[in-house]
Amino acid sequence: MTAQTIFALASGAGRAGIAVIRVSGANTRDAIASLGCRLPAPRTAARVPFTHPRNAEVIDHGLLLWFPAPHSFTGEDVAELHIHGGRAVIAEMLGALAVIPGLRMAAPGEFTRRAFEHDKMDLTQAEALADLVDAETSAQARQALRQMSGELKERYDGWRARLIKALAHLETVIDFPDEDLPQDVADRLWADVRGLAAEIEGHLNDGGRGEQIREGLAVAIIGPPNAGKSSLLNALAGRDAAIVAASPGTTRDVIEVHLNLGGYAVTLADTAGLREAADDVEQEGIRRSLARAETADVKIAVFDGTAPRDAATEALVDANTLVVINKADLLDPAQVQGHVISAKTGAGLAGFLASLTALVKSKVDTQGAAPLTRARHRAALEECVVALGRALAAPLSELAAEDLRLAARSLGRITGRIDVEEILDVVFRDFCIGK
Repeated sequence: MTAQTIFALASGAGRAGIAVIRVSGANTRDAIASLGCRLPAPRTAARVPFTHPRNAEVIDHGLLLWFPAPHSFTGEDVAELHIHGGRAVIAEMLGALAVIPGLRMAAPGEFTRRAFEHDKMDLTQAEALADLVDAETSAQARQALRQMSGELKERYDGWRARLIKALAHLETVIDFPDEDLPQDVADRLWADVRGLAAEIEGHLNDGGRGEQIREGLAVAIIGPPNAGKSSLLNALAGRDAAIVAASPGTTRDVIEVHLNLGGYAVTLADTAGLREAADDVEQEGIRRSLARAETADVKIAVFDGTAPRDAATEALVDANTLVVINKADLLDPAQVQGHVISAKTGAGLAGFLASLTALVKSKVDTQGAAPLTRARHRAALEECVVALGRALAAPLSELAAEDLRLAARSLGRITGRIDVEEILDVVFRDFCIGK
C-alpha cells in the first residue's frame, strides 16, 4: 500500500521572517496543484502565489521548490514551501494542506524515517541529524556533522563486511572438508577475527568521549562549608543560581547550571559542604555530594584560603580535579599553591576558567576516528565483542560460525542493516515534527 503523503513545518516554530513547510509522498504533485501552483524545474526556486484549495484566496506569496523522487531527502516526491514566517500565515498554509485529500500531518521524525526506509541514510546518520538539530555547542554540532557524513556508518559497515567474509570462509571449511582448500584459510580468518575484536574493544574503550560531548560533561564543585562553592557557581554562571549566605550548611541539595565552555557542554553542580551533618536533611545533602563527586567527569575542589585545608575534601582530589583557593582578596597569593581566586571580586577567575576549559577539552578530545555517541551503539558493540570471544573459544566450527552470525547481527542493528523494526520507534520518537 502506498504511504500517505505527509506535510509539516520544517523550520522552527514561532514568529520568523521565513518559514519552510515540507511535503513528501506520492500525492505531492496533486497537493501543489491544489494550492494553485505549477511545478517548477527540479531543484529550482520559483516565486508563486499559494492559494487555498477551497476558495482560491491567496494565502501568501513565496518560493516553491520541487524535488522529484528518488533525488530528494526522503527518496519520495518532495516539495518545500518557503513562506513568510508569521503565525497566521503558517497556520493558514498548514490548514490548507490539511484539507487536500490524501495528505496528513507528519509524525515526529517521519521525514527522516522515510529517508531511512528509502536508503537515503542509515540509523547512525538519522540519529546524527537529531543530534545536529539539538546541538547547543560547537563541539556537539561538529560531532553530529561527522556522524552525518557517514564516518560511523563506514566503520561499522566495514567491520560487518569483514565478519561476513570470515563467516563465509568458515562455512566453506565446514561444508567442504574434503576439498583441497589452502592450508592457511582457517588461520587467516581467525587472525582477522582476533584483530577485529581488538579494534572494536579499542573503539569501546574511548572513555565515553562521544557520549560526553553529546550529553555534556559533569563537573562537581566540592569543598567544606563556607569555602565559596556557591559563590563560584554563581560567578561562572553569571547569575545568582545558588543561595549564598554566611551560615554553614546553606546548600543542602545539588544545584545545577548548564554552561558552554570553549564549545563544550558542561553541567556544573554545586554540592553541599563536606562536614559532620547537623541534621538528617544535611546528612542526605552530603551523601548526594559524595555521590556526585564519585560520578563527575571533573571536580573543582574549593578551599577557604583563610582556613586550614579540609581533610574530607583533600581526600577526593585526584587527576581530574582542579584545586581552587578562594578568598584571594584576603590572601597573599605568593603564599598559596593552586588557583587563587576571589569569587567575591572576580580576581583570578579568568585564569581558572581557562584551566577548567582546557581540562574539559582534554577529556573529550575529538581528534582521530569518530567516537560512538549513544548507549544503543555501545550495547550492540559489547554484544558483538562477547560473541566474537565465544567464537574464538568455541570447540566446534559450527558453534563458532553461529557466534560470528550473532556478532554480525549486532553490528547490523547499529546501522539498521537487519532486525531493526523493534528499534525504529525508539530511534525516531524524540525527533521534532518536520524532521
